[in-house]
Amino acid sequence: MFAPRTTPWPLVALFTAGYLAPYLLPTTVGRLDAGLPLSATQAGAVGSALLLSSASAGFVLASRVERIGARRLARIGLALAAFGYGGAALTHSVPAVVLGALVGGFGSGTATTVAATRIAAERDPHRASALGLLGVSALAGVVYLTVPHLGRGHGQPLAAIALTALAVWPLTSRLPGRTALPQTRRQRARLPHLRSGLVLAGAMPCWSLVQNSLWGVSGRIGLTQAHLTEAAVGVVFAVALGAGLLGVLGAGALGPRLGRALPIGAGTALIAGCVVASASATDLTTFAAGEIAWNLLYPVVLSYLIGLAASLDPRGRWAVLVGSASSLGTAAGPLTGSLLSARAGFPDMGAVLAAGLLVVAVPMTAVALHTAGRPLLPGTVRRRGGTPAAVVAASTGAPTGAVPQVGAPEQAVVEITVDAPAVSARGAYDTAGPRRAAAAPGPSAD
Repeated sequence: MFAPRTTPWPLVALFTAGYLAPYLLPTTVGRLDAGLPLSATQAGAVGSALLLSSASAGFVLASRVERIGARRLARIGLALAAFGYGGAALTHSVPAVVLGALVGGFGSGTATTVAATRIAAERDPHRASALGLLGVSALAGVVYLTVPHLGRGHGQPLAAIALTALAVWPLTSRLPGRTALPQTRRQRARLPHLRSGLVLAGAMPCWSLVQNSLWGVSGRIGLTQAHLTEAAVGVVFAVALGAGLLGVLGAGALGPRLGRALPIGAGTALIAGCVVASASATDLTTFAAGEIAWNLLYPVVLSYLIGLAASLDPRGRWAVLVGSASSLGTAAGPLTGSLLSARAGFPDMGAVLAAGLLVVAVPMTAVALHTAGRPLLPGTVRRRGGTPAAVVAASTGAPTGAVPQVGAPEQAVVEITVDAPAVSARGAYDTAGPRRAAAAPGPSAD
């Protein structure tokens, strides 16, 4: 499905290393609670601090990737991730673990910033982001299957993130260095699609907050409410992430055929239903069904949101800013989920989160419609101020082979002025008479 010669594998690997920490959030938070003298709420606060540090990296570095250089910045981020997460995995001191999580989170955010900026410059950013989500889902699934067999300490998931950062380091040699920008300072500061970008950046924290509020307590739902073992919960998460792989593959195969509005709007509504099902699960069947369906849909919608943000600015600034805004919601997710579940219970928490998702789906869908246009109906081509061309074709018997299929973007109408040379035959059709025709330049008698 994907052509190897055009696949940006260094960016895919960097994307995977940056996104792995949020994907491992349930087991990371759960093991902080079990392996250190921390309450569930305090463990959620540590997870939130980690993700908040990751988000801050995006806001700080969004406009500096080209100036510093993608290769150099990626190496700095991977080094911070390896050092921070590795140090936190090797100590049992709570302050040292918190500090390591903050340093590692900033490194993860730096890697994600570089990956998002470079992916936005690709010819097909949706395809590149889908590949990145495919990689991180596969790796996280392997970790979820492996970690329960390695002991009960808090360091195993943190060590997995640190080792991933070290493994990706050699691939950074293929990233570009510092780029000299010829633009003026005013041009560098200008952001295209300002209103759409701000709306999307304002909606994404709420969308991510809901996802990670549930994701941060999913392990506890399985253990305490569904009465499952840690190994069983790990298997459910691994299968769910495997379903996420199928979802990403489907999103990559589907591409822009349905536009972005339908996958974002309808997909978010379906995710809201999955959130209610997962939060109210009391046995293996309902818990597994909710988690698998949710993880099948989540990366699909996320890939379209990443592609939408990347399409707003080819230099990737909106992709980074929207991603960092999303990380703010991601950062608040574990703490929000812990507080809601502690005060209202898991089922009521799920109902509140689902309602929030339905509300935030409206502005995100509006941005997708405004920036990309509505997807065309089957076999229709709109004309400015006229009947759809497919209706004309159907009534006149014209061939339909050139009519775009579902989801083809509507092309803008551009006025083109053509100065056609006059010919001697013009006189036969000129309403001004023979004199005007004779005055028109024609072929020489020679």
